Amino acid sequence: MIYVIKIRKYILSILILVFTICLVIFSSSNLLAAKSGLLLWATSVVPSLFPFFVATELISYTNIPKILGKIFNSFMKPLFNIGGEGSFALIMGIISGYPIGAKIVCDFRKKDILSKEECERLLSFTNNSGPLFILGTVGINMFGSTEIGFLLLITHLLACFTVGFIFRFWKKNYTSSNNKKVIFSESKKLSLSNLGEVLSNSIFNATSTIMTIGGFIVLFSVIISIIKKSKLLKILTFIFYPLSYISHIPSNLIAPFFIGILEITNGISIISSIHIRAISINIILSAFLLGLGGVSVFLQVLSIVSKTDLSIKPYFIGKILQGFLAAFYTFIFIQIFPIFNLNL
Repeated sequence: MIYVIKIRKYILSILILVFTICLVIFSSSNLLAAKSGLLLWATSVVPSLFPFFVATELISYTNIPKILGKIFNSFMKPLFNIGGEGSFALIMGIISGYPIGAKIVCDFRKKDILSKEECERLLSFTNNSGPLFILGTVGINMFGSTEIGFLLLITHLLACFTVGFIFRFWKKNYTSSNNKKVIFSESKKLSLSNLGEVLSNSIFNATSTIMTIGGFIVLFSVIISIIKKSKLLKILTFIFYPLSYISHIPSNLIAPFFIGILEITNGISIISSIHIRAISINIILSAFLLGLGGVSVFLQVLSIVSKTDLSIKPYFIGKILQGFLAAFYTFIFIQIFPIFNLNL
């Protein structure tokens, strides 16, 4: 018992030490993985996310959240128990993909647009995979099917809204004070006189966030490379083989599924490339990973949330719930609508 307690106490230190040793042992493959991750960040992530980060920063200095709040308050309050201003985070989180939704929610909290409880409810369901990623990258490029892309997008959004409705009861009896006038005061508004300052601050904040994301992408590219080179995936496949046998999930999907839990793009890419007669299993597992987001995205969100007084717990619970709901909805759609049943 004493040894178990000591191991639990030093588990992070042990893992970091093992990781450092693996960096040396698998140095050649790690170098290639780091370059690949850096290239992915520079060529795909920065062009697609950086403009959105700057734009959302700029929008937070305008009256747009307030206007959306008035328009969508009758929709957001009954369904999600959140002020109408939260609709901006929901819309941008759906359109832009990870981790825009979480970034906007944290900005709302920093600028006191919504209460702590409302921001935590928002955090549980507004950080999602973007439609371009689901339809283009996953549906068309990976699975080679527009129908699969639309199926995954529909079930992803249904799971998102379901989680939002469930979390309307999060800290229902707690009410923190918030002053929505702070963001809309004259000193905070975007104008010609302070455009340079606001734009500079927005670019600085956006750059800080995009650099952090780049670091996570490179780090997890190396971690996945180490896992592939080591025998860990074979060990996991062996351990979970009985479970895969009972659930009728082919054992060759176990390893990529665990990779997807770490980083969704790599995981789904491998899952989609494994050809089995019951392709619905590949699709359902991909739906789960899209809803979950993976450890890489979780840590990206944690790095953003840690700068506020928000709890990461609703996000963590919400993403696990969204993963299972997305998989369940995907299974139901495949059973009900023949167009989505692509099994051979």
